Amino acid sequence: MARLSAAEGSDAALSRRGDDGGMHSVAALREIAFWLERERAAVFKVKAFRTAAGALVGLDEAEIAARAKDGRLKKTKGIGGRSFEVVSAAVAGEVPDYLADLRARNTEPLDAGGAAIRAAIRGDLHSHSERSDGTVPIDEMLDAGVVLGREYLALTDHSPNLTIANGLSPERLREEIADVARLNDEGRPTRLLTGIEVDILENGTLDQEPELLARLDVVVASVHSKLRSDRRTMTERMLGGVHDPHTDVLGHCTGRLVEGSRGTRPQSEFDAEAVFAACAEMGVAVEINSRPERQDPPEDLIRLALDAGCLFSIDSDAHAPGQLAFLDYGAARAEAAGVPVDRIVTTWPLERLLEWTHRHD
Repeated sequence: MARLSAAEGSDAALSRRGDDGGMHSVAALREIAFWLERERAAVFKVKAFRTAAGALVGLDEAEIAARAKDGRLKKTKGIGGRSFEVVSAAVAGEVPDYLADLRARNTEPLDAGGAAIRAAIRGDLHSHSERSDGTVPIDEMLDAGVVLGREYLALTDHSPNLTIANGLSPERLREEIADVARLNDEGRPTRLLTGIEVDILENGTLDQEPELLARLDVVVASVHSKLRSDRRTMTERMLGGVHDPHTDVLGHCTGRLVEGSRGTRPQSEFDAEAVFAACAEMGVAVEINSRPERQDPPEDLIRLALDAGCLFSIDSDAHAPGQLAFLDYGAARAEAAGVPVDRIVTTWPLERLLEWTHRHD
């Protein structure tokens, strides 16, 4: 499958056309939100357009046009001045000016570096939906994967221990597995993989039933709590997670934050040589987390993992559709650290990737 830029794929997959060739209003609103997420715009701006789209879901274009004409649309809860302008243009068969401007601003990769790796990336093994702490339903995340030309996208909502992120109980995870199968049956060109971002608990075990972990395509294991534990405690905890045969990817291994609305946070202290040696032994990929506020691991640890013989997974850790484009940042960091393309599992074709994730079966 060809890897498209967001700009190349947007018109084909986000702004679906109506029978008359015009742009669907809901799709136009969602595409605007996509670009704003890609640009890391303020959350309230994104939310305004996603709320407006939600207010119109279920209405056909003729009904939306009628409401725009007779004034009812302006009175609809969730429709603001800017979203009204967008909808009015869409029902008139035009590309809204606001959307056209966003498309024009987003024609280049998010980072100029990493071109070879960026071109080789086929998929993404870390993303979230509204089932945990993401912002949109699963199908909207999948549609964005189609926009970006991904061959596969793993849905990795959180596990139960992370209550602040609405982690999935075993029952909710079973429901999600069934929903993923249903979406794949709809025939989109991007394969949605079942997955989880599972907490590595304080005792080093994984926060989900082993039977369920065994059913998943991808397991990303991460530490989310007590990140300031001492070096020995954190090392033992991480080694427990890495040595679990269900683990495929060690997520954002240092837990650091270098920028963003949550402030900054120093990296955790652990014996990186021991942890990366275990990753190499178990075939666990070290995640290069592409979120700008994480940039995790730092470059010196990427090089240490490279020397240890580790595999890598360049992931977006997207919590919204436009954030799936953050892989551009991860590709640039991997290139700067000298990571060979073939050591990056997210450049592998789907069949090879699934053979790796099921290596302990």
